[in-house]
Amino acid sequence: MAATLRASTVANLLTGAGGYHNLKALIKAIRACKTLADERSLIQKESAAIRTSFKEEDSFLRHNNIAKLLYIHMLGYPAHFGQIECLKLVASPRFADKRLGYLGIMLLLDENQEVLTLVTNSLKNDMNHSNMYIVGLALCTFANISSEEMSRDLCNEIEKLLGSSNTYIRKKAALCALRIVRRVPDLIDHFIENSKILLSDRNHGVLLTGVTLVTEMCENDSNVLPEFRKAVPLLIRHLKSLVTTGYSPEHDVSGITDPFLQTKILRLIRILGKGDAQSSEAVNDILAQIATNTDSAKNVGNSILYETVLTVLEIEADASLRVMAINILGKFLTNRDNNIRYVALNTLNKVVTMDTNAVLRHQNTILDCLRDGDISIRRRALELSYALVRESNVRVLIRELLAFLEVADNEFKLGMTTQISLAAERFAPNRRWHIDTVLRVLKLAGNFVREEILSSFIRLVCHTPELQSYTVSRLFVALQSDVSQESLTLAAVWLIGEFSDILLAEGVTEEEQHKNITPADIIDLFDSVLQSPYANALIRQFILTSITKLSTRISPNDPQQQRIHGMLSQYTTSQELEIQQRAVEFSSLFGQGEITEGVLERMPPPEIKATVLGVVSEAKPVGPTRQDKDSLIDLMGDEASTAAPATNGASAANPQDLLKDIFGSDNNMGGSSSQAAALSPAGQQKATFNDILGLFDQTPATFSPTPAPAPSAPTASMSGLSDMASLFGPSPSAAASMSSSLGTAPAPPAPSPAKPAAPKLPAYSAYDKNNLKVTLTPQPSVARPGMVTILATFTATDAVTGLNFQAAVPKTQQLQMLAISDPNVLPGTPATQQMRVIAPAGAQIRLRLRFNFTTAGRNVQDQVDFAGFPTDLTVAK
Repeated sequence: MAATLRASTVANLLTGAGGYHNLKALIKAIRACKTLADERSLIQKESAAIRTSFKEEDSFLRHNNIAKLLYIHMLGYPAHFGQIECLKLVASPRFADKRLGYLGIMLLLDENQEVLTLVTNSLKNDMNHSNMYIVGLALCTFANISSEEMSRDLCNEIEKLLGSSNTYIRKKAALCALRIVRRVPDLIDHFIENSKILLSDRNHGVLLTGVTLVTEMCENDSNVLPEFRKAVPLLIRHLKSLVTTGYSPEHDVSGITDPFLQTKILRLIRILGKGDAQSSEAVNDILAQIATNTDSAKNVGNSILYETVLTVLEIEADASLRVMAINILGKFLTNRDNNIRYVALNTLNKVVTMDTNAVLRHQNTILDCLRDGDISIRRRALELSYALVRESNVRVLIRELLAFLEVADNEFKLGMTTQISLAAERFAPNRRWHIDTVLRVLKLAGNFVREEILSSFIRLVCHTPELQSYTVSRLFVALQSDVSQESLTLAAVWLIGEFSDILLAEGVTEEEQHKNITPADIIDLFDSVLQSPYANALIRQFILTSITKLSTRISPNDPQQQRIHGMLSQYTTSQELEIQQRAVEFSSLFGQGEITEGVLERMPPPEIKATVLGVVSEAKPVGPTRQDKDSLIDLMGDEASTAAPATNGASAANPQDLLKDIFGSDNNMGGSSSQAAALSPAGQQKATFNDILGLFDQTPATFSPTPAPAPSAPTASMSGLSDMASLFGPSPSAAASMSSSLGTAPAPPAPSPAKPAAPKLPAYSAYDKNNLKVTLTPQPSVARPGMVTILATFTATDAVTGLNFQAAVPKTQQLQMLAISDPNVLPGTPATQQMRVIAPAGAQIRLRLRFNFTTAGRNVQDQVDFAGFPTDLTVAK
């Protein structure tokens, strides 16, 4: 009977009844397919033949079919139906069947398969087999596919095999233990003792797997660190043996003995020495020896040096050893291999904060990497250059960054302009150099400047009256030569419009030639910008505002007035709604006399805000204020300027003294300690800076005011310039009498309402209808005449919810508001809100109040004018 079955099998193989008779024939047939469709058809037929053949319990056929099935699986076709047949091969006593069966299990199964539970018993039996190669097959399979459940079931077998006398088995058992530690960290205790024994093994393969296992255990559980720190002397002996040993053919790689084991030991030492002074001190000598004696001419040596550097920087190493490690990275920067340079730059980026001075020694090499052909290296060099900027080298590094900005790819420019501007703001030697730097950035990459940087630049110029003439003249010349840079155009238009009187009075200096500027020159420049293809809606809005302001800086009889009016009239029918609205509003201001001058007077300097870096540079010295040979700062030079702040006209008040007088002390200003600026020339600016500073006077402990809304730098919605006109309606005279913006309640929650001080004057009723009554209680300031704190009290006869209270004052007065204590006012539970008004002495305080709330199921919007306070509130007493 057996002979008959064997004859039938041979006949099937010869006739092809079971498909291709072996793997070689199948591979040859697949390669002969001319199209993908032919290949798919062949695979489908062969898979069907294999499934049919599996019904026959013939081990020889099963072996062949599994081999073909694994090849089909490698080509990407489904082969899951062969999983059970692989288990049958594993149960075979033949080594060849077991090897192919385990290979099939590793390829066709993973730790999430339910079939895997059937493999556990076969693995356990084979791990106890007398043949070490069969044991090796079982260990190899376990290390590749074991699940958490299988790891718990076979943990004891792995622990026993770790103590085997056979190095082949110990090595594979260590890899299995590594798998268990990763899958089930709570089983680490089973392998601690045996792992210590592995670290003393003389076989490099066992030692390598043992070090890998210990590293994983230390990374997963910090509690085992004390146990393995005792093995640091043993690891040092292994390293010394590897470093000092002669030529070893078995382990030599490019003249270095077993670099793989060296890097693994260094990595383990890095973990053990981190935060432990004793272990770190023990490895200092061997690390110095490796760093000194390792050949860096080949990549193998560089890999060991790199691991040594990482180890030195992680452990509690000596300062001299850290400097040596950074010097190794600096040497890597001169290597021709791009990968080595990239790794060095990446590592220096991580350690620059650890020892900046040591990294600065390689500053020139880092800057050379900015010119590298590899974009990844340029990017990492840029990041490192930003981190290296200090007060001592800001001129050199910014000069190099500006030179690179001129030729940099567009993808770098946005980040570069931001980083250069922030570095200049933080480390600028003086404000003149800061302004020159940002001007250079605007010229080179004005289309890649963030809105925040532009706002910060305009704020700096507004707070530096000594340099306003210099800056405006530089911007005027720059805009004449290039209108393609959007941020340059916005900054120039905004500042020229704001300080056009200075530009007209002092002119510009171009190529050492002084040139007077006329209103016609400014209008011609703005007209050329409007006609250029680079003008967008935002630029047009800025120009409309600037030429309108220019009309108040020149004589009413100047022929350019008519030209300005004509330019505004062109846009009163613009299809862009925002521009049309501005043009109509500005056109209506012409011929209004004092109203026009009041509305279009110079804006107070914008509020000083902390930047991304949390610092501001307004406390820096001013630097030279004139552009001549004696005081000209060469932005691209290295010399430092020690010029004291210049005094141009009236002396500016000392910011520290001024702030101390306002706040009562000078120790609570934090990073924004110099929020003062010099006064404008007399008659130039009605709303003086003192009026703004008055808003921040000392207040009771329960009153912590936030800064009042101030004109900000240009934004996409033109918030800095056009908000002044946004409240104007059909009646210019009525609108001009009110403040340029409503003092809405700020977002932060109001402080807990405290019992207000007893008012010197009685409460005045301001509003009493729609279930809401509002009374205003004024409290004049004794220390500062003209400043009045007003407590608004809201009471309700029926529930009032979502109360939003807004107020505005005339242009000659200043207003600041805190948040309301509770926007929901219930009967018997009043709410309060504090305001502060600064008015000229003897002036009547006038308020326009706007209410928005919900009561009795309806939404109420109402507005009233209030002028019921006596005039002696603002008189000095």
